[in-house]
Amino acid sequence: MGTSRTEELAKRNFYDELIQIRDRQRKDRENALFVVKGKDLPWELNPQGIMRWYTHPEIHDTAGKNLMVFVQQIPPGGSSGLLKFQGGQVLYIIEGRGHTVIDGVKFHWEAGDVLQLPLRSEGVVFQHFNDDPKNPVELVAAEPNHIYSLGVDRGSGFEQLAPCPEFKEKEKKSKKAKE
Repeated sequence: MGTSRTEELAKRNFYDELIQIRDRQRKDRENALFVVKGKDLPWELNPQGIMRWYTHPEIHDTAGKNLMVFVQQIPPGGSSGLLKFQGGQVLYIIEGRGHTVIDGVKFHWEAGDVLQLPLRSEGVVFQHFNDDPKNPVELVAAEPNHIYSLGVDRGSGFEQLAPCPEFKEKEKKSKKAKE
């Protein structure tokens, strides 16, 4: 540890800074949302799929910050992206039927089911599939928000291995528009 760092740290009072953080958090909670309404949230198309975020590490106006929660739609006959991450996510299937492949093993589900992605130190690779050619799937997912304490990789990596079909199509159209 260099002397300049020690000198810089000595100029601060970390107890006072802790009190300042407490006061800031209390103020933030005064105006925080305790009810997040889906109708007020936009849908987002990203490599993992079509998602609506209720809580997220970068959404700062909600009272609860300990979970990441989103709703995901999978079009008829479609799939999510293929993702590797730590796991530990719980999904409730709101509507539809399909299956999820977790580390090469297929698990079938339908509306009303709960799916638990296992928590593994080496991570899990998974992808959701809508088995209905006519109706969409909608699911809600929740997982602990450890992004700022453990990092996005959470010790096992966070890698998009393949995008969902809708994102591939969006990228293809974007490339054509630029040509």
